[in-house]
Amino acid sequence: MLKKFTAFALSFFMVLLSVISAGADSADNNAETRSCVFAEAEIENAETSAESAVLYCVNDGKVYYSKNENKKMKNASTTKIMTALITLEYAQKDNKQVEFTKDMEAEGSSMYLEQGDVVTLHDLASGMMSCSGNDGANAAAISIAGSAEKFAELMNQRAKQIGMKNTHFVTPSGLDDDNHYSTAYDLALLMSYAMENSDFAEIAGAKSTKVDFISPEGKSMTYTNHNRLLSSYPYCIGGKTGYTQSAGRCLVSVAEKDGLRYVCVTLNDKNDWKDHTNLYETAFEHFRFCSCDERETLIELPVAGGEEDTVTVGCERHCGIVLNASEAENITKTVYLENFCYVPIKEGDNLGRITFESEGRIVAEFPITAFNTVL
Repeated sequence: MLKKFTAFALSFFMVLLSVISAGADSADNNAETRSCVFAEAEIENAETSAESAVLYCVNDGKVYYSKNENKKMKNASTTKIMTALITLEYAQKDNKQVEFTKDMEAEGSSMYLEQGDVVTLHDLASGMMSCSGNDGANAAAISIAGSAEKFAELMNQRAKQIGMKNTHFVTPSGLDDDNHYSTAYDLALLMSYAMENSDFAEIAGAKSTKVDFISPEGKSMTYTNHNRLLSSYPYCIGGKTGYTQSAGRCLVSVAEKDGLRYVCVTLNDKNDWKDHTNLYETAFEHFRFCSCDERETLIELPVAGGEEDTVTVGCERHCGIVLNASEAENITKTVYLENFCYVPIKEGDNLGRITFESEGRIVAEFPITAFNTVL
């Protein structure tokens, strides 16, 4: 039988039983989440003024608050999250110069581009995310795809790849169209995905951005980000506003604290700033992010009857888990491993396991495997 060892240091024959504090280091966003159990409760007694809303946790992919989250609705300029993301992806390959032409003009919010102005694709993405320039969105779309209609095809293809099942884009700017719609849940998926792009995350989190025009020489514009949460809420790291008379006030924001990241979406919400702040504050109060990462823990396990005396064993898998605050206060880690093992041992063989437990339940469990072959 496997034997359970507890001690305060790792050695050839001993393994560690330790307690992870609530402030454990964050795992990266690409950490494996298999064999992990997450928080079982949603936010209770939360209310918003929105017609549709969702609070989505990026760490575990769970919804912690929802209200008509799959209702198809007009989403106004939150559309530009997709437009800016695609624009930046093209800019990362070729940040070409774009001359603003008459067919790129648009009504509504603007970067104040004039015919003959020349800026880069990256500049257009900055403008559409900060001051919500419809002219910038049109300019990027036409420059990349030849027309707004062709660009919308790119947007819908990407929406399908992301898993946005109830979304259809018609315009790059989000101006009202009966066939242009999304949902709070789909927009949360989009924002979570877009924030993985470092250029997008930088622009979305900037309180203002300056664009130096290529032509006319010497012209520059500074645009203030319409997302007031960047100034009013200390944990907000990005977002996009939107408004039309038909869609109402729309807001997609991102907040992160101690490794725990949420995306909040409200559609047709007259009190969006307050609602986002309240949902974030409630979530950060009741839930914690803890890292279960043993990739740097290596043990030299004695071997009997082999060409070598020991085999290196360890854990290659890890995850970050979201738990109720009470559970996160006292997570225990236990390593189960034999005193020694017999040959033959092949690289990748399972030789034990590591478990993380809290309040009587296993919240994560990983195999201990051999890192080399011993015959």
